[in-house]
Amino acid sequence: MTIDKIYQPEAIEKSWYERWEKNGYFAPQGKGESYCIMLPPPNVTGSLHMGHGFGFTLIDVLIRYERMRGKNTLWQTGTDHAGIATQMVVERKLNATNQSRHDLGREAFMEKVWEWKAESGNNITRQLRRLGASMDWERERFTMDENLSFAVREVFIQLYEEGLIYRGKRLVNWDPVLLTAISDLEVINQEEEGSLWHIRYPLVDGGFLTVATTRPETLLGDVAIAVHPDDARYQPLIGKMVKLPLTDRMIPVIADDYVDPAFGSGCVKITPAHDFNDYAIGMRHQLEPINILTPRATLNENTPLAYQNLDRFVARKQIIIDLQKADLIEKIDKHLLKIPRGDRSDAVIEPYLTHQWYVNSKALAEPAIAAVESGEVKFIPENWSKTYFQWMNNIEDWCISRQLWWGHRIPVWYDEKNQTYVGHNEADVRNRYQLPQDTVLRQDEDVLDTWFSSALWPFSSLGWPHHTLDLLTFFPTQVLITGFDIIFFWVARMIMMSLKFTGKVPFKEVYITGLIRDAEGHKMSKTKGNVLDPIDLIDGTTLDKLIEKRTYGLMQPAMAEKIARATRKEFPEGIPSYGTDALRFTFCSLASYTREIRFDVNRLGGYRNFCNKLWNAARYVLMQTEDKVIGTPISTALSLPDRYIREQLRRTTEAAHAALANYRYDLYAQALYEFTWNEFCDWYLEFSKPLLTEQTDQTLAANTRFILLQTLETLLRLLHPIMPYITEEIWQRIAPFAGVSGKTIMLASYPATSDFTIDEEAYIESEWLKKVIVAIRTLRSESNISPAVHIKIQFRKGTALDKKNFEHNQHLLTALAKVATFEWLAHDALIEDAATTVLSELEIYLPFEGLINKDEERTRLKKEIEKLKKDLALVEGKLLNPQFKERAPAAIVEKENNKAEEIKSTLSKLEHQLMKLK
Repeated sequence: MTIDKIYQPEAIEKSWYERWEKNGYFAPQGKGESYCIMLPPPNVTGSLHMGHGFGFTLIDVLIRYERMRGKNTLWQTGTDHAGIATQMVVERKLNATNQSRHDLGREAFMEKVWEWKAESGNNITRQLRRLGASMDWERERFTMDENLSFAVREVFIQLYEEGLIYRGKRLVNWDPVLLTAISDLEVINQEEEGSLWHIRYPLVDGGFLTVATTRPETLLGDVAIAVHPDDARYQPLIGKMVKLPLTDRMIPVIADDYVDPAFGSGCVKITPAHDFNDYAIGMRHQLEPINILTPRATLNENTPLAYQNLDRFVARKQIIIDLQKADLIEKIDKHLLKIPRGDRSDAVIEPYLTHQWYVNSKALAEPAIAAVESGEVKFIPENWSKTYFQWMNNIEDWCISRQLWWGHRIPVWYDEKNQTYVGHNEADVRNRYQLPQDTVLRQDEDVLDTWFSSALWPFSSLGWPHHTLDLLTFFPTQVLITGFDIIFFWVARMIMMSLKFTGKVPFKEVYITGLIRDAEGHKMSKTKGNVLDPIDLIDGTTLDKLIEKRTYGLMQPAMAEKIARATRKEFPEGIPSYGTDALRFTFCSLASYTREIRFDVNRLGGYRNFCNKLWNAARYVLMQTEDKVIGTPISTALSLPDRYIREQLRRTTEAAHAALANYRYDLYAQALYEFTWNEFCDWYLEFSKPLLTEQTDQTLAANTRFILLQTLETLLRLLHPIMPYITEEIWQRIAPFAGVSGKTIMLASYPATSDFTIDEEAYIESEWLKKVIVAIRTLRSESNISPAVHIKIQFRKGTALDKKNFEHNQHLLTALAKVATFEWLAHDALIEDAATTVLSELEIYLPFEGLINKDEERTRLKKEIEKLKKDLALVEGKLLNPQFKERAPAAIVEKENNKAEEIKSTLSKLEHQLMKLK
């Protein structure tokens, strides 16, 4: 069964995935202990981005690894309904036809959302298949499925009945475009140029206080001026009244430790309805907040008539003009400030006072803190537990209501007197509270925060609140793999909710990954135009399509040409097809314990070459074995290379298990790469050639063929979790010859260290052999002697072990080092005109006689040395130029530094050669 000459991932990947899924290989096999990982549910509206590709690859590696280890393995999959994101998508589609959701009404709009979800909302699941993610699609869940919705309502009802959910009027992050409260995670704080207005507030008793603000329009909602209680400048004024500019109100001067006397004038305006810090001060001093904004961020009836109904920024301009007319602006400074913007709408977010539903988080946090303190839940790396504790020990009540239509509608009903009732539906409410049928009820209009249903994901997706077999079998799950940015928003809340409603932690370990950034260390974002689509890296894309994707739908269309220019420079020929396996290997090679991960597309090319290397090695092995009788019992007379590759394979297997046990995917990838490329492909396959072609002992030759096949088959199983497609394709072709049965490598057993016996002696002897071969090849290369020329090698001194190893392996040294003759010299023999090197006590010589014209070689070396010195002078001149170091990008400076080091290294070698010739 031959293998195609050229490795073409696109020809094998899709077909293999379809076969795996069709045959049900992703489902739990019902054997061994249970092992379960929950997919962090991506937005149903979304598409696969680099963060997804990275994190989901790491999960799949573990899932495939544990499945091969014989565990009853489940990767529970599903998508999140993503309240705001999904509603925005459907509303934009309606807007294109000059309709709004309000024109349709709530029920008809919800039908439209479900229609959209059915038609195009599952794009990301198709992309996950392309990534090779081996999820059990038969168990796919959606957070708006009826069973999961029932779980959400059940949790709300129980928490409400225990007094842990309540309705209150507080400040929230308010998006005046989406007209809803949003979470902190959905707010992006961007540095922008602004102004700092210094405004005079007249004192009733004469004089004034100066207050600096970046939002002058909010002064209409001021309820006090605060100073530090120990600030001697203002102590006499504490308790005095101030005339609030542009209004007919009087406000007091209060004292509060929050105020920094050294900042600005030492006076702070207090606007509890429009600033989170001010709200806390207002609560301490029992000051009544005054809301001056409507939900759409226009000024409301609580402001003077002249400003009512004006947009907040229009009102700001008018207020500044009026303050200047009244000579109440002392000065205006330029000021760099952080503006909170909604990540979906890009609107400036307002702290807004409104009625919302809240969870009493402190009561739920205590057991969740204890679970991590006791080690019942472990963070990896461990330092992330400090972040967890910092957030949890300072937890605030959680705002769980959103002013949307798409989502889990809050299961609360009100009667005509606004009395509150909770239940799964209206009939359940009437039954629970024994309400008469003529009692008029209306349901709360709001929906729950998407994070509320996501917090239940580990157990609701397995059937809770019903006592299902899945819940009994797979809960708690083994590990959660996610980014550090949602430790509080999701990880902590899952722990809190799981402990509350199941009495168990949701997972035993939390592996926190770094965030994927571009090659320069910048965050990948649409506005920067540096986003990469994992599918483009897998299948390739043209330059035009890449530019179109990066510039489509920009908030700032003026950025399009700049992004297009940068893209043309970075990808002049577009992106070639690298295949899924190369991308997955790249992701794993980058997955260390670091906080940020730089993704350089150039690394993909290296791992695509790695796939080619493995493919060609498999072709060689099949050519050596497919027409031979394989399966000869391995005799005790194995050759050194056969013993050595078995020992190296044992060590690699041990390293692979150790790396994955500690979530060190980078070390796992490194161990497999080094064994495959260096030990198996470069060394063992080279050793095998003389063993197969020049070996007179046919038993040894048969053993080598057996070891070739066995090693490759074992290596494929080692590699499968990280490179599923190429390993399956090759395994299917070589397994019959290796005497291995099975329908798929996915369900074959993962190699164990117990499969091998330790052979330290073979390792030591083979390392000696490799070092001698490398030393001879280096002497040849440095002396500019053609690799095709068979040379003479002389040894001097050395130990008894050196001589013993030589005697055992002379035939391999002759073949791989291209040596015509070997000679052992006396200890005191004089050697002239020879290149030399030393390995411990063994001296190795390559005589020049008959190989090179020393005069010609000296001339050639001198010319090469002079040229390199000129090149080095140019590079060092550039590096010594201060302007170059200041203006050039860091990557360019680093490149020049590397170039200088490379030239110096080459110069040193050439000068050493010249010295030997003299």
